[in-house]
Amino acid sequence: MDVKKFIENEPVLEDVKNLKPTVWINPNKKTGAAVWKNIDFGMEEIKDADNRLRRFAPLLKKYFEDTREYDGIIESPLKRISNLEKVMKDDYNFLGDLYLKMDSHLAVAGSIKARGGIYEVLYHAEKLALENGLITEDDDYSVLANDENRKFFSKYTIQVGSTGNLGLSIGITSATLGFNVIVHMSNDAKQWKKDLLRSKGATVKEYDGDFTAAVDEGRRESDKDPNSYFVDDENSMTLFMGYAVAALRLEKQLKDKNITVDKDHPLFVYIPCGVGGSPGGVTFGIKKIFGDNAHVFFIEPTHAPAMLVGMATGLNGEISVQDFGIDGKTEADGLAVGRPSGFVGGVMDTMLSGIFTISDDKLFDYMRLLNDNEGIQIEPSSCAAFEGVVKLNDYDATLKYLEDNDLKDKMDNSSHIAWATGGKLVPKEIMEEYLKTYL
Repeated sequence: MDVKKFIENEPVLEDVKNLKPTVWINPNKKTGAAVWKNIDFGMEEIKDADNRLRRFAPLLKKYFEDTREYDGIIESPLKRISNLEKVMKDDYNFLGDLYLKMDSHLAVAGSIKARGGIYEVLYHAEKLALENGLITEDDDYSVLANDENRKFFSKYTIQVGSTGNLGLSIGITSATLGFNVIVHMSNDAKQWKKDLLRSKGATVKEYDGDFTAAVDEGRRESDKDPNSYFVDDENSMTLFMGYAVAALRLEKQLKDKNITVDKDHPLFVYIPCGVGGSPGGVTFGIKKIFGDNAHVFFIEPTHAPAMLVGMATGLNGEISVQDFGIDGKTEADGLAVGRPSGFVGGVMDTMLSGIFTISDDKLFDYMRLLNDNEGIQIEPSSCAAFEGVVKLNDYDATLKYLEDNDLKDKMDNSSHIAWATGGKLVPKEIMEEYLKTYL
């Protein structure tokens, strides 16, 4: 594919092609009702997903000890990180209050994928259980843990393609409920994630290709078996809504902490992005609840800027980073994606503020900064979020964004959330290794 014409139309793609950290500001972003003009799903679907998760809370509480703190609801803390905030203010022009959304420490799967991945498994389990008379919606769902119901689920298989964390959330939950589960993993997946999945009873199939190849193979294999269900990270509306529920929970957390979000108190959210499902779902929910007062940015590795390339060219899932001569190889395993979700790119078109790219060496620098100042350890790919915090007041394009959106004089009253996407399940010795990694 000749990408010259795309670079002529969108000069930032020259930096992207040359692997230079940069930012793309979304020219199609709309405000008010125009954001939702061509989107035919919304709050009703988010609330439906939230209600389903509440119905399953008794079952999750029974199976997973780490869900008991929130009574079977899988949720993460929102933490003010004031020590790191001071460093950001002293060294990087940062203005406002800084928070960490700790999906890195979510129950069961220790990553943001615990939201969408677990939700889609539960969605499928409920559908099977209701259709076959195992439960009604008014029942206590913990009955699904009895031997007879587990035996029923064992007749069915759940499959997924993954670079790591989605595989963990689907694999652990499916196997625990009694399903057979097959996780198709790309060559970017870390060995410890494969080992952990196998120890939980999942079958792991490994491929030489990248994420897209693993997904294609998983889908093909699943389609051959009428009792198999494929979780499609690229196109699943169910996964997407599982992630979107995060915004309902965030709204409550902000209220509980007396954090105002309005025209004079803007909210900025920075989320690492791979294929786009989890950051897309979270963004959708945030924009639905906070509207024009929320400004969401994705962050991608310079070697795997799939969503940026898809959205900036307007081709979404029809183009890959390889078309720009980029290899798609990065230390941020969960973000090692060459081709973005076309579905998510289409939905984000009117609501995403922009996308930063980050070089791999910075992932480890930010990881050490967080560990040294806050004593919190998250995995390298999660640390991509801090690039947005650091560079918002640095690039001409983002300064222009702040000006165009009448935000410059409101930054002292702004709240900023770095969304930590994974980390809790990383083995201690590997976390130590990460902290000593300098690229």
